[in-house]
Amino acid sequence: MNPVFDVLTAHKSERSFTAQPIDEAVIDRIITSAYRAPTSVNSQQVSVVVTRHAETRAQIAAIAGGQPWIAKAPLFITFVLDMHKSRLAMSAIDKEQIAQQSIESIVSGSTDVGIALGAVMAAARAEGLGIVPIGGIRRDSEAMINLLNLPEYTFPVVGIAIGYVDEPAHQKPRLPMSTFRHEETYQTAGLEEKIAGYNHEMVTHWQNIGRTDGESWSESVSGYYEKIYFPDVLSALLKQGFGKDK
Repeated sequence: MNPVFDVLTAHKSERSFTAQPIDEAVIDRIITSAYRAPTSVNSQQVSVVVTRHAETRAQIAAIAGGQPWIAKAPLFITFVLDMHKSRLAMSAIDKEQIAQQSIESIVSGSTDVGIALGAVMAAARAEGLGIVPIGGIRRDSEAMINLLNLPEYTFPVVGIAIGYVDEPAHQKPRLPMSTFRHEETYQTAGLEEKIAGYNHEMVTHWQNIGRTDGESWSESVSGYYEKIYFPDVLSALLKQGFGKDK
C-alpha cells in the first residue's frame, strides 16, 4: 500500500498532546509543504503565522471558545488569506487591486488556504505528529487579527494545533461513500435513508468508545447549523478591506 494513501486515510483529529517540543527541522518541512502548495493563478494568496509561545497559544485557545488542546500542543499555525502581498506587488507597477471586493476572491483564497492546510495535515502526520484543524479562530476574527497583527486585505481563515499525541483519538465513521462520490451528476436518490443509517452508526460508535454524550450526525450538525455559526466573520472581513457585493 502507498504510504501517502495510508497517511491520508488514517486521519484523526487529535485533542490530547504531550508537551514534547517539535524539532525545528520538522517544523520547517511541514511549513514547506504548504509553501509549495498550488495557488490560483500563482497568486500565492496564503501566508502562515507560526505560534510557539505558550501565552499566545492560550490566548488563541480562548478566542476559539476555550479549546485547551490549542494551549497544550506546542505548535499552532494560522492560515491567512493574504491579498496584502498582491496589492503591494500591483502597487509597485502602478496598478490598483480591486479583486478583494468580490466574493470570488474570498472563495478562491479560502480554497487555496484549504489546499495548504491539507498539505500541512499530511506532512505533520507523516512526521509522526498529531493534528487538529481549528476553525474556531473565526469565532472572534477581530481578536485574532489584532493578536497576530494582520494587515489590511488579510484574514485568518483556519488554524491547526500540532504536537505529539498523548491519548490517541478514535477514528469516526463516515457517511457512506455513495453520499460523497457522485458519478457524472449529483445523486439524491436514497440519501435520506443513508443518512438515517449513518445516524445509527454514529450513536453506536459513541457507545462503543464509552461516550454517553454521543449524538447522531443529524443532532451534531444541527447544533452548529441551525444558527449562523460565527456571525461576526462578515464584519471582520469588511473591516479588513474585503467586499461581498461583486
